[in-house]
Amino acid sequence: MFQQFYHGNKAKQTLWEALPLFTPVNKVSNYYPSLTAEGQKARRRTKNQQRCHCHSSGIVRLLKFTAQINNGTSVMSENIPIQEIDPYIIRAQEAFLRFKKLTLKERAAFMYLVADEIESLGTELIDAAQSETSLGEGRLTGEKARTVNQWRIYADALLNSNVLPVQIDTAIPGRTPPRPDIRKTYTGLGVVVVFGASNFPFAFSTAGGDTASAIAAGCSVIFKSHSGHPKTSAIMASAIGRAAAKAGLPNGIFAAIATDGATGGQYLVKHPLVKAVGFTGSLYGGRALFDLASQRPDPIPVFAEMGSVNPVFLLPGRLAASAEEVATQYAGSLTLGVGQFCTNPGIFVAPNTSDLPRFLDTLAAQISQIAPSRMLHPGIAASYHKNKADLLGQAGVDVLVAVNEDSPETHGNATVATVSAQRFLANPKLGEEVFGPFGLVVTYESPSEALAIANQLEGQLTTTVLAEPSELGQHTELVAALTEKCGRLLLNGFPTGVEVCGAMQHGGPYPASTDSRFTSVGPDAIKRFARPISYQNWPDEMLPDELKNANPLGIWRTVNGELNKGELPGAV
Repeated sequence: MFQQFYHGNKAKQTLWEALPLFTPVNKVSNYYPSLTAEGQKARRRTKNQQRCHCHSSGIVRLLKFTAQINNGTSVMSENIPIQEIDPYIIRAQEAFLRFKKLTLKERAAFMYLVADEIESLGTELIDAAQSETSLGEGRLTGEKARTVNQWRIYADALLNSNVLPVQIDTAIPGRTPPRPDIRKTYTGLGVVVVFGASNFPFAFSTAGGDTASAIAAGCSVIFKSHSGHPKTSAIMASAIGRAAAKAGLPNGIFAAIATDGATGGQYLVKHPLVKAVGFTGSLYGGRALFDLASQRPDPIPVFAEMGSVNPVFLLPGRLAASAEEVATQYAGSLTLGVGQFCTNPGIFVAPNTSDLPRFLDTLAAQISQIAPSRMLHPGIAASYHKNKADLLGQAGVDVLVAVNEDSPETHGNATVATVSAQRFLANPKLGEEVFGPFGLVVTYESPSEALAIANQLEGQLTTTVLAEPSELGQHTELVAALTEKCGRLLLNGFPTGVEVCGAMQHGGPYPASTDSRFTSVGPDAIKRFARPISYQNWPDEMLPDELKNANPLGIWRTVNGELNKGELPGAV
């Protein structure tokens, strides 16, 4: 029982140090005039009245919950009431107003501290994640390193000013009409609410990419904990709290909270002090949040990464040359992590040539050797089995291979089915995502059928072409069609690896994401939570450091159309 870590309104030192949750703030209505009476009362409660809460260093507030861990499953209970959410949001707004005044270097220094704190976490983090998600130690160790690296890469990007570029156009008083002095930088949007994902408990959760990029942009973050890994979230949240305390950051820069079901999440999205949302999960959940945010009196952006079947298109030459190799690679990618990757290649489009049986036979043999494994939590497993059964029940769909149908309901058994292009094109249901180790091989008779499939696809995170170099030039229309459907187009590879780097695009046309102009992986993810602001004719001493003549931060800036790191005339 995770309850053992709590006692009254204090947490045992073994997890984090319990400190007072709220400090008094006068005139709450100045921060949020429409705060409910219940919210104002909650805002002013003393620590003795806040017996259901605990937090780390006055900066991270993690709501008390009881998490029962049975067979790798975590169940959240005793969540925060709606009327007690307001104080968290107000504190986050207060923190944002102070945090935005820090320089890029100070912001980056905090991010490096977060990376160090996560890196220093011992076995308790891996053990907690293993018990809650059933993911293996090797996978989690790699994901921890990725998470640490992500914070450092994003901090580096701030200092290099290549994500939030600074532009200066100095005055030309002698021109007709005169040109004023105009200087542009970026500022954070405000309070950002991040919804944690279940399939990456480190990299897309509490201290994941959305949190890191929002902090890098200069925002405060309220993280809505995922019920699938509450203890893991607590450990990660405490690491961010220690980093914030070391950096001397304002109370409220980050909070992790647990709320009851969808109601708490809806309240967060609709709150007038919340200015953006980050989400990774299902199409249903992401679209619901997007619609809520759009219906606000002041609509806010929801950057949601949602459903994707990540189709792979195999061309005849590649099939003839490497049928067995391609089948083996596809089996490995399809079943990696029990198929619980957002880039899982759920649809495989292959030519119906004399070489196809070699591919199908090898694929069936490879899949049959993969034992069923526990999925992240029972809800995902139940959805997998239901959606798989629905798809297999469609006309013209034949099972090629299904592993151990008698496996426990909590496990995902790898399954591959086949269907003709004609049937696929006539039934949009066949193009829907089945999240888990399920693949649908769609066989086409001609290049025109392959092109028709590509044109019918919805937006995707990735699409892939497997081809011999000599045949690419014969399928330019197909390649052109696929570029309209995805954020990342692969050649002769599989999409389940997502590199954290500047050139990565992890997002795509709807329904892969709600805004295909942005990525949720790589330094460019920071752009989602920042907005440009120009200063016109302001005195040097009143400008942010990155815009001052002396360039005290030593960053690259575009000055009158030229990139340089030098000082401007009048620097002191």
